[in-house]
Amino acid sequence: MDPKETILEVLKKEGKAMSAGQIADKSGIDRKEVDKAMKTLKDEERIVSPKRCYWEPKQ
Repeated sequence: MDPKETILEVLKKEGKAMSAGQIADKSGIDRKEVDKAMKTLKDEERIVSPKRCYWEPKQ
């Protein structure tokens, strides 16, 4: 599965804002891959940051 979709699934399942490290732990994806995928998700405006260094899916 695409790392971006996995990250979105983890965020939706947890139902709260999470840091990249927490997402990496929950998804089992390498932290560097998480950072790269999250940058793309941010550019696509599919995730937002309610507070510094924490992310959640865009409503």
